[in-house]
Amino acid sequence: MDGAGVSHFVETFVIGAGPAGLTTAYNLAKNQQDVLVVEQDPVYVGGISRTVNYKGFLFDIGGHRFFSKSKEIVDLWDEILPDDFIERPRLSRIYYRDKFYSYPLKAFEALRNLGILESAACMLSYGLARLLPVKNPRTFHEWVRNQFGERLFSIFFKTYTEKVWGMSCDEISSDWAAQRIKGLDLASAIKDALLRSIGRKTRKGPVAKTLIESFRYPRRGPGMMWEAAARKIRDFGGRVLMDRKVHQLAWDANTRLWTIGVRRGDGTTEVYTARHVVSSAPISDLMGAVSPVPKSLSHARDLRYRDFLTVVLIGRSQTELLDNWVYIHDPSVKVGRVQNFRSWSPEMIPDGVSTCLGLEYFCFEGDGVWDAPDGDLVELAKQEIAKIGLMRPEDVADACVVRQAKAYPVYDDTYAEHVDAIRLDLATNYPTLHLVGRNGMHKYNNQDHAMMTGLLTSLNIQASEAIYDVWQVNEDADYGEAGLSGVQEALRSERLVPRKAA
Repeated sequence: MDGAGVSHFVETFVIGAGPAGLTTAYNLAKNQQDVLVVEQDPVYVGGISRTVNYKGFLFDIGGHRFFSKSKEIVDLWDEILPDDFIERPRLSRIYYRDKFYSYPLKAFEALRNLGILESAACMLSYGLARLLPVKNPRTFHEWVRNQFGERLFSIFFKTYTEKVWGMSCDEISSDWAAQRIKGLDLASAIKDALLRSIGRKTRKGPVAKTLIESFRYPRRGPGMMWEAAARKIRDFGGRVLMDRKVHQLAWDANTRLWTIGVRRGDGTTEVYTARHVVSSAPISDLMGAVSPVPKSLSHARDLRYRDFLTVVLIGRSQTELLDNWVYIHDPSVKVGRVQNFRSWSPEMIPDGVSTCLGLEYFCFEGDGVWDAPDGDLVELAKQEIAKIGLMRPEDVADACVVRQAKAYPVYDDTYAEHVDAIRLDLATNYPTLHLVGRNGMHKYNNQDHAMMTGLLTSLNIQASEAIYDVWQVNEDADYGEAGLSGVQEALRSERLVPRKAA
């Protein structure tokens, strides 16, 4: 171990202070378990769910709704942050060819914007897709075409999806579509859109997450949740250490202990010994630090990630904007989505009157967008927000740029093979290395799903056995979306089933 010195023992060592890592640590610390969290960011906890502060203006990285079908996760939010949630109306739109469409769609508005001929063509295309579906769809394109038809795929899915991922929809696995828009097809969307158009509430019963009408949100952004979680972990006796990056993870199969090398921002090193390691770090980074060298290292290195940056524009806009966010499906601009932070919470705006918009540009670390000077990115954002019609360049008084590496694990046609090989390797050769969260599992989890993986992992650690299959979270709606109850209740109300009981 490089720079070996005094080794500090901890029962569970957690890599990353995002939702998954902090949830793991919180539940362990609350139950008097010895736990330590290290986070490489010198300032913020929360990972991609952090809240950034720029001159008093608050904004999060991508926008994070607090909505879950899991009672345990909702209860956990209330337990960690009991007095600081507000209920926010969900308002979002799609911008396509100089027109705005409410999202979820309103039938008559969509008909008016598309026109009767285009709408009829969309319905015929959908009918053809239902009559002649692609059997066993493998790609995002094939999956969406089956659910919505080719024409609607090209209008409302293709451009935005390819902006997000930087690759053709024919290269993206159908797993991503099935996971992100499961439970939704054109028939259910039309029914929902018709009800919205005439001002009636949508159907009773479970609602696809893409169709929810309101959500809870911490009044000063999601960072409030994770700052509170970190404080409570410390209050329970756990530790959360900032500005630290794991650079070595050595496994001893005889003692069944990990020796962990940590490098601080100032270059000094620390050494820890742990019985369990929980990682929410990107798998490609983690596996490169493990010794003995994992058999699946080449698989980890072949996993891909998509990065993005937010250009934040601050000023006094002449355009009233009520949306929480706007999806930009128009190919004539590079921006993929626009966040309106005041509509997330008025307390995000220190003077109460300014407009603060976040223009999100999806890119790869090291490409022309990622490496562009901040000034150039601000000028690009001003031009594009003017073209969309949401703010005039002359109304922008201040701006900043925030970059987020490895924001999205890429679901290409080989990712599942790589993840399966890594899972088998870890289960066989590194049994106390636990993967959690979005990047930790290379799985496009929402915040509540990431938290569930952390919660279940903490329960497995306390039980000294894998009672719950963490990998089923966000794979199976019956598994991860409702909680920890027993078998009979699980059958009645889609609650989580322990492996032993199942």
